[in-house]
Amino acid sequence: MENLIKACKEKGIVLPVELEDILNNCRSVTVFNSTDELAVAATGGAASQEFEVAYEVEGKGPVTEAIVHRVKNGVSANYTDPYMRRRDPDTMAIADDQPSDKERFADKYNYAFDDLRLDTFNWLKKQDLAMFFFFAGRDGIGAGGVAVAPANAAFFAMGLSMLQQIIPVDELPEGFGLKSIIYVAPPFRHTHFDGKQVVVHNRLKNVHEMFSYNLYPGPSAKKGLYGVLLSQGEKENWVTAHCSTVQVVSPYDNTTTFMHEGASGGGKSEMLQHIVREENGQILIGENTKTGERRLINIPLFCAFNPVTDDMALCHPSIQKKNGRLRVLDAENAWFIRVDSINQYGDDPFLEKITLKPPKPLLFLNIATTPGSTALVWDHIEDAPGKKCPNPRVILPRDIVPGVLDKPVSVDVRSFGVRTPPCSDEAPSYGILGLFHLLPPALAWLWRLVSPRGHANPSIVSTGGMESEGVGSYWPFATGEMVHHANLLLEQIVATPKVRYTLAPNQYVGVWKVGFKPQLLMREYLTRRGDAQLRPDQYQPARSSLLGYELNYLTIEGAKIPSRFLKVYRQPEVGEQGYDEGHRILMEFFKSEVRKFDNPALSSLGRRIIAACLNDATVEEYASLLGK
Repeated sequence: MENLIKACKEKGIVLPVELEDILNNCRSVTVFNSTDELAVAATGGAASQEFEVAYEVEGKGPVTEAIVHRVKNGVSANYTDPYMRRRDPDTMAIADDQPSDKERFADKYNYAFDDLRLDTFNWLKKQDLAMFFFFAGRDGIGAGGVAVAPANAAFFAMGLSMLQQIIPVDELPEGFGLKSIIYVAPPFRHTHFDGKQVVVHNRLKNVHEMFSYNLYPGPSAKKGLYGVLLSQGEKENWVTAHCSTVQVVSPYDNTTTFMHEGASGGGKSEMLQHIVREENGQILIGENTKTGERRLINIPLFCAFNPVTDDMALCHPSIQKKNGRLRVLDAENAWFIRVDSINQYGDDPFLEKITLKPPKPLLFLNIATTPGSTALVWDHIEDAPGKKCPNPRVILPRDIVPGVLDKPVSVDVRSFGVRTPPCSDEAPSYGILGLFHLLPPALAWLWRLVSPRGHANPSIVSTGGMESEGVGSYWPFATGEMVHHANLLLEQIVATPKVRYTLAPNQYVGVWKVGFKPQLLMREYLTRRGDAQLRPDQYQPARSSLLGYELNYLTIEGAKIPSRFLKVYRQPEVGEQGYDEGHRILMEFFKSEVRKFDNPALSSLGRRIIAACLNDATVEEYASLLGK
């Protein structure tokens, strides 16, 4: 350990005194230089195929957090507690006194964090530790960091090293800035937080400390470090967007780049998926949940596409060309892909193929495996007998994804995904969105401001009803102030007038079960059109002003989309009465959420847009506020 500290000092890398103290006084520390090394350590060594991640918890005795298997295609980890298999949206607490609208640790738990911070350091000193350096972000944009975890949690460290870029010690650049540190201490979940997932952010002057008191990567290794990037961007006035990005090429060589945003479950990863044909080669648009009718169309050729980002995109000033379009770059080194939609062989041939025999070890979570088996992405573990875990995952390194783009790309279309419930006249809901809608920029900003989480979210612990994730849908991961982020998002939209905005539901269109087909069919259609504008007779103001413009007709390669999928009030099971009640539900929700942003710190344009929403503005009024 003296050699590591000496090497850091020779390279001008300053380790915080608390970290040096831990490294000098812990039972042992292993410094890892690659994900492959962590994959070996995940099961306790190359000779072991099964490993139990367990801790002695004061007052409870030994507690097993996860069972880890070495499988032919990587490492598979399963949590013993079903609660740990999804992200709890209430994990964050802020320990510092810097500006923040988030709940402070002292207010949430009724005691100061200082003593727990010291207790965490003392616990780490009693452990065998794993440590590695990483970079959160890409191409020099982001934050350097170091992770410190108990050695028996190597599977967690493996996931972190895949999502961020692990850096070997001998490749650390001169003056490598440690802007973030992750300390992992799982037993405190039981001793201090009643078994809940908790991640504490402590923004010090020179370093952003993050204390992960659980072993699910979602709120810490993934979204926790997203929070570090957001904190950096808040200080420097740039955004890391919550989105997937894909460059799509039509059969006629039109190229269109989509940036698909949305709350958890909003279809970001799915925007990078292929459309799966039925056995007869047709495309299923949807199935009527009342009558069982299935509506299919024929599309002879699909567009080709190149993935760019899966969940996080850097919108840094250094990559902008100021050409009216937003330019983005992937903020991640790997993608945390949910595979709940893959229930049998053939549901997603691309993911099945790449995960069965990958060129490097993958990390599977919530997938049923046995030691030495092959992890199958459609074989999900059960939370209870007969009840599949809704959040099976695989971490996929972006450098093994065919056709992935490593350079910044210019965005043509920013779409926003909403997870919608079924809607009918007898059971109205906000599931009134048509296949897709066109939004004026002011309304596009409002949707990002509210960011509805939506129906039956599989990724997180929730009540299942409509909730808001807020500003840009990344607010659950941000540590700062809401209005500042709202201003940044609006400035971004104003500065990129050539970008078009759309809105797409997933799961249901009225009473029709559609899955993620709306956004995929939108991708096919708009790519074929390229820069060509829709004809004036093709769209009109939607019956609900929050939905912008609705389509009057839509034809893809000669296949006509029935109007019931474009205008939900045309469905006899919904009608105008059911639709209008759904609009009322949606409008009440929007008004309750946008009021949170109505304060003097918001830009004057932002306040005018919010006032328009509160006064039931028409689509034309939204368009007049910020261009069409």
